[in-house]
Amino acid sequence: MTAKGSAERIIRFTRRARISALLAIAFTTMSSSAGAQASIKVGEDVTIRFGTLLQGWGDWTQDPVSEGYAQNLYLRRARLLVGGQVAKNITFFIETDNPNLGRAPKALGSGFILQDALAEVKLSDPLTLSAGLMFVPFCRNCIQSAATLLSLDYSSFAFLATPATQSSVGRDVGFQAKGYFNGNRIEYRVGAFQGFRAAGSRNPLRGVGRLQINLFEPETPGIFYTGTYLGTKRVLAIGGGFDMQAGPGDNYKAFTIDAFLDHRLTDSVSVTAQVDYFSYDGGQTFPTVAEQTAIFAEAGLYFKPLRLMPFVKFETQNLDAAAAVDNKRYQAGFTYYMYGHNANLKVAYSRFDPDAGNASNQFTTQLQVFYY
Repeated sequence: MTAKGSAERIIRFTRRARISALLAIAFTTMSSSAGAQASIKVGEDVTIRFGTLLQGWGDWTQDPVSEGYAQNLYLRRARLLVGGQVAKNITFFIETDNPNLGRAPKALGSGFILQDALAEVKLSDPLTLSAGLMFVPFCRNCIQSAATLLSLDYSSFAFLATPATQSSVGRDVGFQAKGYFNGNRIEYRVGAFQGFRAAGSRNPLRGVGRLQINLFEPETPGIFYTGTYLGTKRVLAIGGGFDMQAGPGDNYKAFTIDAFLDHRLTDSVSVTAQVDYFSYDGGQTFPTVAEQTAIFAEAGLYFKPLRLMPFVKFETQNLDAAAAVDNKRYQAGFTYYMYGHNANLKVAYSRFDPDAGNASNQFTTQLQVFYY
């Protein structure tokens, strides 16, 4: 073999060695010790993570007048998630969505939105400052991750003030302070948000706050609450919140009280339950938000060996106006957790039962794929 050939072999071997080393480093840095989540470590205090949430829905919704069923196959949620840390105790989270993609009236080329976009600076356990577009800290169900919901979707009343406050599915732009005391057993969140804004007006800011007490195990601090821990934690959380914005005449105000339980009954069976009580009064600030109270309750039993959770959900709405029509909503179904929250299948039957007019039914199935 000539000297030239030997040199070329050495160069090729060196290149392959470099590529192998780079691949090894990449696989190493993309393995996070906490939960084995994919992340890229850029520096000592800089990391970035990527994820996705896909929820495919098929639903058959009955018209209360004709009693016929509309059929839809669509993507309820199609989200891309990016988060990470840019310096010590400084983190960010960005989430996009194209909700209800393909649902009638079908429009596949529209609907892309920025769902969440916030930065957080942790000054200490009792004080973290958040800024950006985020869930307002009103009720527990209002701040739960869509990827871990117990029943099929959020409460019908969790985001009732969204249109009036010009928000985006319970999210608003603003600043928030949150913190934890007594080993994360006491949590507060309070913030000032944009709320309703008319061109050239001087509307006061929207104030939202929440306090939660964990009586059993503390929940892990984070942006979102978990809808069900599938028996991995023992949680009993009691909370309450307010949401208000001043305006002409009577001000908008809303209050909530909620409780959440996740408890392992045996090694193979656990229960998750939640109750939220809402009180809304739009006043003269938001006359479209009728004065009312509402209750949202859900519960499920998780059978670990079967990876199966039957669940039920109940909601009731009571409007103060004498001529208003109150209503009740029922839902029953089950979730097959193939791989926990990362991959599961939900099937549910829902019934809408107003005090006046015909009741109607809905049958829904959901396939979820989630990773973050």
